[in-house]
Amino acid sequence: MENGNDSLIKELEKLLRGGGAHVGFNDVIADLPVNLLGERPHNLPYSIWQLIEHLRIAQADMLDFCQNPNYQALNWPADYWPKELAPKDKDAFDASVQAFQADLEAFIDLMRNGDLYTPFAHGDGQTLLREALQIADHNAYHVAEIVIIRRLLHAWKS
Repeated sequence: MENGNDSLIKELEKLLRGGGAHVGFNDVIADLPVNLLGERPHNLPYSIWQLIEHLRIAQADMLDFCQNPNYQALNWPADYWPKELAPKDKDAFDASVQAFQADLEAFIDLMRNGDLYTPFAHGDGQTLLREALQIADHNAYHVAEIVIIRRLLHAWKS
C-alpha cells in the first residue's frame, strides 16, 4: 500500500512529465520540423529553439541548485536565454532535447529518493517539493508557448 509521500511523488512525476491538463515536452517536440526552430511568427519575442534552450538551461539550473550545496546562481536573464534564434544544426537540437530529458529524469530520481520537505541548507527556504512545483510550472508555461508558436506556423496537430 502506498503512503501519502508515494502518492504525492507519483502525482509530481505525472505533472513533471506533462500529464493531466496539458501536453508535455516530449509531445510538443514530436514531429517538430527542424526548419521551423528559428522562426518567430508575428514578431513574438522567442523562437521555438530559444524556448527549448531556455527550458533546458532553467531546469538544469534548478537541478543543480537541488544537488549542489555550493550552487552558484546564473545571471538573470542573460544566462538563461540563448541569443541565437536557431540551433547550429540538428545535432545541437538533439543534444539539447536529450539534456533536457536526462535532467528531468535525474530530478525525478532525486525526488523519489530525497526529502521533499526539508529546506536546503544553502537556500532561503526552498525545498525539493517547492523546486518540483517550480519546474513543473515553468516547463508547462513555456511548453504552452511552443504549442502556440507551432500553431501559428501551422505545424501543430490540433
